[in-house]
Amino acid sequence: MTEPSSFAPSDTTTARQPAHGGVLAGRYRLLGELGRGGMGVVWRAEDTVIGRQVAIKELRLPSGEGQDAKVFGERVLREVRTSGRLNDPAIVTVFDVITDGGATYIVMELVEAPTLSDLVRDRGPLPPETVAAIGEQVLSALTAAHNAGIVHRDVKPGNIMVGADGRVKLTDFGIAQPVDDPRLTTSGFLVGSPAFMAPERIAGKDAVPASDLWSLGATLYFAAEGTVAFERGSTAATLHAIMNEIPQLTRTQGPLASAIMSLLVSAPEARANADQARAMLRMAQSTSGQPVTPGHTALYPGGPNNPPTRVTGNPPIPGKRPGRGWLIAGALLVVAALAGGFALGHWFATPDAGRQDETWTWGQGGQIPEFTIDDGECASGGQLAENRSVTTTVDCTEVHDLQVFASAEAFQDGIGEETDYAYPGQALIDWARARCALSFQSELMDAKQREHLRFRALVPSAEQWDATDDNGNRNRTVHCVAYDAEGEQLRETVLAEE
Repeated sequence: MTEPSSFAPSDTTTARQPAHGGVLAGRYRLLGELGRGGMGVVWRAEDTVIGRQVAIKELRLPSGEGQDAKVFGERVLREVRTSGRLNDPAIVTVFDVITDGGATYIVMELVEAPTLSDLVRDRGPLPPETVAAIGEQVLSALTAAHNAGIVHRDVKPGNIMVGADGRVKLTDFGIAQPVDDPRLTTSGFLVGSPAFMAPERIAGKDAVPASDLWSLGATLYFAAEGTVAFERGSTAATLHAIMNEIPQLTRTQGPLASAIMSLLVSAPEARANADQARAMLRMAQSTSGQPVTPGHTALYPGGPNNPPTRVTGNPPIPGKRPGRGWLIAGALLVVAALAGGFALGHWFATPDAGRQDETWTWGQGGQIPEFTIDDGECASGGQLAENRSVTTTVDCTEVHDLQVFASAEAFQDGIGEETDYAYPGQALIDWARARCALSFQSELMDAKQREHLRFRALVPSAEQWDATDDNGNRNRTVHCVAYDAEGEQLRETVLAEE
């Protein structure tokens, strides 16, 4: 890669404007424009030395020799250096940076594909399996960047290119920043796209890898739902929505919904990490029985020329009664905690993991052989103990030992038909722990009671996961169980009054 020994941004009014057929730096023949925007023009070109076609980004530098031009120049070199350090199939490769005729150009891998933004706006929401496959590839690119100490800071649909074969490229590392680098932007200035900017960045904190994951969650929401979760009529309204409003999934359910909502958790330390998100995205790709292999999957079932009919919303499924567990439609307050930590005017703290005991399994071969009490019900007969079944309920106004304060089918979020996939193992435990913690912190619980409680997530054992009853039905319920922190009996419900 050829990098100029000194980079001095020049006024674009004096730069020679390239034309079709022109040759830059004696090597790159311009074949035509691919697009243009506020930052410059992108050309299709031929590398006459190697004989391959490339994309060349012509950078239109700010006029004058002031601080803005200097910052812009530093950003150009940072994009080149950053991209050059990263190696992942989902990252656009930067080959060269050149100066010619007073202008600066970045020579990149040519990717001929629409952006995710264009794709969704032209064709509508994408199938869940496709969204999950795109998400996993972007996650791979972000993981490579984060492992190299780089935060992208502008993950959004417009920076994701999706080929008809399903291959994905994350572009524009122009505002990417090494975690330990000084900022190259004016103090207090937020760099990035507001509607896809994580809450902690809006609050004035530095971008961290978890910030990119939040932006990925907002991006996947757009791909799956066809709308931007937090976009409002003005930048101020958009930022307010990110901090205070609850996004509602109307079309999406199952593992993909879980992945999106787990990434959109307000507190970075409570947000799903890359490994957890990857596990859920892989489940979302396999639930149809036809796993999606990145790089070998058409955009839509039937091929790229057979897109689905545009869908702007999905009505409730007739006859399906939303469960009390983690309902995507927004009726339950735990979703407020998942989506942004705000509901009914109260800001919820990060889930207190110190009050959560080790997750246990229930069912055949599990630590709790049989567990039959349901959401909101109470039980007596002693505290939870290994090899002790819990099958008898009592009125919660009577003396009791424990209460189920939330429950839901694993990865179903309270709506949709049951889907099938292999036992999730650690991903199931992580999913259950996060949701029990968020439910425990939400206004679902009586605040005064919560001060004296501990809780535990109960997940199906591997044998229970595959077991069926006489009618062929499976019970894969995850239970969140509360009990007195000192082992005393309870005398009233732990749930807030409805």
